[in-house]
Amino acid sequence: MTRNELGLPFYLWMCFWSREPCAYQVLYVAGPVACAVLGTIPRARRTSGAASQKPHPAHCSPDPLFLMLTLLSMFYYICLRRRSRSGTRGEALTSRRAVESGQRATLPISVEVEQYAKEVLDFSSHYGSENSMSYTMWNLAGMPNVYPSSGDFTQTAVFRAYGAWWEQCASTPLPFRRTPKAFHSQDYIELAFEEPVYPTAVEVLETYHPGAIVQIMACSLNPFSQNPPTDVRWEVLWAEEPTKVLTPQARQFSPSIKQLSFPTNLIRVEVNSSLLKYYTELDAVALRGQKERPILSRYKMPRIDICDLSDSDEELSDPGASFRQAGDGKHINLGNGYFDKLPYELIQLIVSHLTLPDLCRLTQTCKLLRQHCCDPLQYIQLSLQPYWARLSDTSLGHLQGRCTLLQRLNLSWTGNRGALTLTGFSSFMKACGGSLVCLELSCCHFLSEPCLEVISQTCPGLQELNLSSCDRLHPQAFTHISKLTRLRRLVLYRTRIEQTAMLRILTFCIELRHLNLGSCVMIEDYDVVASMLAVCCRSLRSLDLWRCRSLSERGLAELAAGCRLLEELDLGWCSTLQSSSGCFQHLARNLQCLRKLFLTANRTVCDSDIEELAANCPALQHLDILGTRMVNSSSLRKLLQACPKLLLLDVSFCAQVDARIVQELCGLFPNVAIKKSFTQ
Repeated sequence: MTRNELGLPFYLWMCFWSREPCAYQVLYVAGPVACAVLGTIPRARRTSGAASQKPHPAHCSPDPLFLMLTLLSMFYYICLRRRSRSGTRGEALTSRRAVESGQRATLPISVEVEQYAKEVLDFSSHYGSENSMSYTMWNLAGMPNVYPSSGDFTQTAVFRAYGAWWEQCASTPLPFRRTPKAFHSQDYIELAFEEPVYPTAVEVLETYHPGAIVQIMACSLNPFSQNPPTDVRWEVLWAEEPTKVLTPQARQFSPSIKQLSFPTNLIRVEVNSSLLKYYTELDAVALRGQKERPILSRYKMPRIDICDLSDSDEELSDPGASFRQAGDGKHINLGNGYFDKLPYELIQLIVSHLTLPDLCRLTQTCKLLRQHCCDPLQYIQLSLQPYWARLSDTSLGHLQGRCTLLQRLNLSWTGNRGALTLTGFSSFMKACGGSLVCLELSCCHFLSEPCLEVISQTCPGLQELNLSSCDRLHPQAFTHISKLTRLRRLVLYRTRIEQTAMLRILTFCIELRHLNLGSCVMIEDYDVVASMLAVCCRSLRSLDLWRCRSLSERGLAELAAGCRLLEELDLGWCSTLQSSSGCFQHLARNLQCLRKLFLTANRTVCDSDIEELAANCPALQHLDILGTRMVNSSSLRKLLQACPKLLLLDVSFCAQVDARIVQELCGLFPNVAIKKSFTQ
């Protein structure tokens, strides 16, 4: 056999053993066919190249070596065909070793995991008690209990407030200036899931009055990890303005979320209930995601702003040039547009409308604007709550030199998980706390006893202090509040304050106007607290005793006799109060300035109590008698007629007030929001 006779089979054989992809393409198509054809062509024709030469009979049989090469080519062709059935064409053409060993390569398959919340880590408020599961945020852990049913169920999670009327109460502080328009959150809850995933969906089961969710966030921290990272990142998965949902029926809320560059098992849901007609109720939260990062998310596509595209080359000129050639050949000095000719006060007024991030960016433009942006007069009020996810000791350090005239400071929700430390907080308060009159520290879990001690030492003129939901503060820490003798507003909702510290505060802080002791379960005897209030705080305007179960008729009577200027009184879920003792009637006769009265879930409230309120409290605006069995429509009609300023009346679960009566009263008194919840 000559070299020409072995040419094509030998070439195909060598191509196969090479690692070039083209070799397999040749074998796929040309190999078997060419070898078979060449194996049957007479040798004379193949060697001479003459088309008309007749072959010798002895040369008509194929060569044995050539047949062997042909069979081998056919064998590998069959192997490749089998391989192509179990994988893609690319795998078949590039996996020679897999073909030889008989193994089949598999494509990586990303499996989507669906999981419900394993644990509730933190929240800002809830309707329920600290010692119960009814209406508490802890109901969000685990599988759904209510969905798809709609209505008012105790197995759901309910926040403390709803509607815009809550913000209209006298006890509500004034809003902070410079709050970004995009910040709508009023409450939040943080949930931990079993496995970190790259989220593809977050589903919230809303079972009653949906539409409160305004933001969903994810954290890079694994709450179950033994070695937490030093850098904790929060990313917004979805955010929107508050929406008004027309129906109170249950729904599955699953907005379109953005892709993350890190896996997460810590989700934060933020809500705004200002547009709701009643309490929103959440049943469960599900997190869907993939354990492996999606391939497309690894590539960041460049974003092109269409508005920046231009056919003109003028924008490519020197951006630092202050002179431009005018049409008449003269140079016009653009400069700063005579901005420095404006009065100082006018520039200050213009700058005062900027948010804090914009104010910080503006300092980098020029010396003139830097002077205005760093002026301490721009930092009389400072709300850092919208920036809680990015605030750190370093942030406070940068602001420290500008806040020497600071009067109102909002640090609510900030500093958790090590973002703020005692050192950073103390340094800022010592430099900027001398003029403070209002300090908001709601849900600040970095606070400790030394922090409160620093506040008491550096803020002698403090009038408002909010420590709501700071439930990790040691009870002993609250004794330092008694040094703030000018306090007028104190919020201790869901804290661990004890009776001794509370009595000490009331003894020295005699100027208190607004006091919130809701869900303070470590106070043993609220009768003693009520008696002390009646003696020391006669100027009290609002008092929240939500779920204070140890308050009796005796304590309420002393409170009503001593604090006659009370306008707001919350006695919701104070089950030890009995209407048969006449305590509510005595209350109505003594507190004629009442504008808000909550008697929620007191089963003993009767018609006589309602009629006494109608006779003595004409300024009443908000009344909650949810759950009473002894009030009928006639007494409610008298109340509505006698209280023209009434805005809210909650008669949910009142046995003698059905939906027909509510509809009739709504028609007669259209300016009153009469609430009647239901359960399917």
